[in-house]
Amino acid sequence: MTADAAVPPTAADAAALTARGLVVFALPAGAKRAAPGWHGRLLLNGEAVRQEWREGDNIGVACRASGVVGIDLDVKHDGLERFAGACADHGQRWPDTFTTRTGSGGLHLYFRAPAGRIIPSYSGPASPLGAGVDVRAPGRRLGAYLAGPGSVVDGRNYRMEMDLPIMPLPRWLADVLGAERTWQRPPTWPQ
Repeated sequence: MTADAAVPPTAADAAALTARGLVVFALPAGAKRAAPGWHGRLLLNGEAVRQEWREGDNIGVACRASGVVGIDLDVKHDGLERFAGACADHGQRWPDTFTTRTGSGGLHLYFRAPAGRIIPSYSGPASPLGAGVDVRAPGRRLGAYLAGPGSVVDGRNYRMEMDLPIMPLPRWLADVLGAERTWQRPPTWPQ
């Protein structure tokens, strides 16, 4: 194995994410697409991870169960530049929040979902922030997910880029995403 070879995530990697208040599940080894029924295999804490994790599986982060909104910036479609432009257009600077670098060089920015608002998921040209800026969110029913740090896709690791607390979704960004004020955060979600 070379120094540049990707190393699959471990149970400890998944457990560390639960310590941040994130709810995880196993993605198939080497994949970022979840197997059917992933909503029924959520792991809420480190003990559950230690009991059920299969070494080599990738890490999925459930947005609804975790109470997070993930902004997925794709380098192939200029997502980083589009998001930086949206920040500038709203008089904001790039947010300092928990961030993962994807295997393809993009970024996943994690934010706490706002209480009382529905944040839907978007991808591709449907995204209010433009193609290349996908939104993985709690949504109305089951919610979306993100491949978590440590995951290996196409032989490349997703890795921690900014090891910071997960910040609340900025109001300007919630407004751009068209969040509706009709949803209540389940009491089991981290505050």
